[in-house]
Amino acid sequence: MSAASCLLTEDQFLCSICLDVFTDPVTSPCGHNFCNKCITGHWDVNVQCQCPICKRRYNTRPELHVNTFISEMAAQFRQSVQQKTSSSSSEQQAAKPGEVPCDVCTGTKLKALKSCLVCLVSYCETHLEPHLTVSGLKRHQLIDPVENLEGRVCTNHDKLLELFCKTDQMCVCTLCTYSDHKAHDVVPLKEEYEGKKAELKETEAEIQQMIQKRRLKLQEIKRSVELSKERADRETAEGVQVFTALKESVERGQAEFIRTIKEKQRTTEKQAEDFIKELEQEISELKKRSSEVEQLSVSEDHLHLIQSFSSLNTAPPTKDWTEVSVSSPSHEGTVVRAVIQLEQTLSKQTKNIFETELKRVQQYAVDVLLDPDIVHPKPTQSNPRQKVNERYVCRCVLSKQGFTSGIFYFEVQVSRWSTWTLGVTTESNVKGRITLSPKNGFWTVCLKRRGWYFAPAEPSVLLPLKSQPEKVGVFVDYEEGLVSFHDVDTAALIYSFTGCSFTDKLHPFFSPCLNDGVAIHTRDIECQIT
Repeated sequence: MSAASCLLTEDQFLCSICLDVFTDPVTSPCGHNFCNKCITGHWDVNVQCQCPICKRRYNTRPELHVNTFISEMAAQFRQSVQQKTSSSSSEQQAAKPGEVPCDVCTGTKLKALKSCLVCLVSYCETHLEPHLTVSGLKRHQLIDPVENLEGRVCTNHDKLLELFCKTDQMCVCTLCTYSDHKAHDVVPLKEEYEGKKAELKETEAEIQQMIQKRRLKLQEIKRSVELSKERADRETAEGVQVFTALKESVERGQAEFIRTIKEKQRTTEKQAEDFIKELEQEISELKKRSSEVEQLSVSEDHLHLIQSFSSLNTAPPTKDWTEVSVSSPSHEGTVVRAVIQLEQTLSKQTKNIFETELKRVQQYAVDVLLDPDIVHPKPTQSNPRQKVNERYVCRCVLSKQGFTSGIFYFEVQVSRWSTWTLGVTTESNVKGRITLSPKNGFWTVCLKRRGWYFAPAEPSVLLPLKSQPEKVGVFVDYEEGLVSFHDVDTAALIYSFTGCSFTDKLHPFFSPCLNDGVAIHTRDIECQIT
């Protein structure tokens, strides 16, 4: 029996109705064999009995008899297939998560080798064999294993999705072109596949360009951190040298000085680490998307490519890194503020430190030109008939240029005026009645009559200066929120506004008020600011 079965081809053991190995095979009067259940069910749904193979018709349903020979041969063939399946299953790998399993396997699902677009079933290597040997099954279209095969069939007409409707941007079957998509722009699935594949190549190139830009930005940020650290190290070394010279009396100040600088550096490094982490995350996501696009680009599965195109054609959400940078923190003023706290015990050392600090901030000196178009000539009067005493007219003027970031320093010769106000503000604040205070956008120091110096803070601070300044230097660190005033001749610190929050453009501001009857012109002020 075993030798006889070897003389028969495998398709001779398959029922032409269910395409599976015979179960209870019976023979029709015309000599063709079928499963008893298959031929009985076929004749139950047809009015006239007819052979599914030769189409011979019978007026009455023929009496069917079991074909013993075919039954034995089919049983032996089934046993042989099961043994072969068992042997192959031990060699093949079970489907892992994310892999397409065989739809025919019972128990442990093996990894599918191919999917059939006609049967809408995925097969492992063993269960795929009939499609490779049986003549009727060889004509079926096989593709790499995919999930959701039902999604490749038109739900309206139960036919394969073989066309693409450009009008409605969806896959359709041939019957759809005669109904809902009649007169639409319909092309073969392969043609649309080629077009989408070309677009995916462009998308991949764009993603690679985005990755390159972010790599360059990554290097820029890392370099910024290195420069910031070098600057912090220099500041720390200089500060340590100063505090070491002051010995035990400045140990607490030295520790605070180092802590402040390191805290700023840690903040800078933390900001950079966040940027780096975010950039690396975006690069990882873009690489992942690039890999997906690359895999999709080489896919020969037309429908899968088209259905996945919309989700992979665009790059994942990313940040615009063009203007992103890591600002190096400013340490100017740190030594000065630390030493000021020790002024009572370190008065002999203070002057030297102030001179050093002044030289440091003077490195950021800018040329300031006053704008004659931004002048507040006199107070706003609610009653136009009210007489204004010119002796008490308060004039003020701003610089032409403004600053929205960074560090800058300028000096003003104030000795020619008996009263004055000097500092920085925003252009929008110099309108109508002026009330000096940080809350209203003014960071200034003032000289009142009788030699009273004060800072219009909240509340105002009286400044007991030891000498009358002739030239005042103004230092501003926008990011640090610092505005400090220096007596240029004595190198003494007059006052500092700290912890400021700047959001608008800052302009150097000057007002020789009250003018004591002296005619003040913009050209007179301009030459005093350098």
